[in-house]
Amino acid sequence: MALVLKPRKRIGLVAHDNKKQDLIDWARYNRSVLAAHDLVATGTTGTILGRELDLPITCLQSGPLGGDLQIGAMIADGSIDFLVFFWDPLEPQPHDTDVKSLLRIAVVWNIPVACDRASADFMISSPLMTGSYERTVPDYTAHNVRAISIAEEAGGPEGAD
Repeated sequence: MALVLKPRKRIGLVAHDNKKQDLIDWARYNRSVLAAHDLVATGTTGTILGRELDLPITCLQSGPLGGDLQIGAMIADGSIDFLVFFWDPLEPQPHDTDVKSLLRIAVVWNIPVACDRASADFMISSPLMTGSYERTVPDYTAHNVRAISIAEEAGGPEGAD
């Protein structure tokens, strides 16, 4: 199945504490491009970006308080077209499982992800940013049917997840 992304993309923005300044610098540099899109960010990052860029940003919870999971849910329901997630590979995160889940769900749903400035630069400067793009959405019908079957054999839907 394919999903056509419109020229106005929905961009998720997330940055760990040690990477917030990198994301702010990148966003400032790319402000004119970002202004043409809908921006969603985790709490602290979104608040800082909104102030620095003077752009409307939908702010969710702070990452450790569930913001990473909220972004992941938006990816799963098709509300985020791509993710810019500057995560810190050198600093342990108390919510590391949420971080891994966010990266995992982006791959599960075939969402482009930039985890550093170079990748974000390539993504945002791509001609695909300003035009429509047909993103292949994986078909998980067989997985869902198998999960339901396993749950029914186990005696209920609880075993499906």
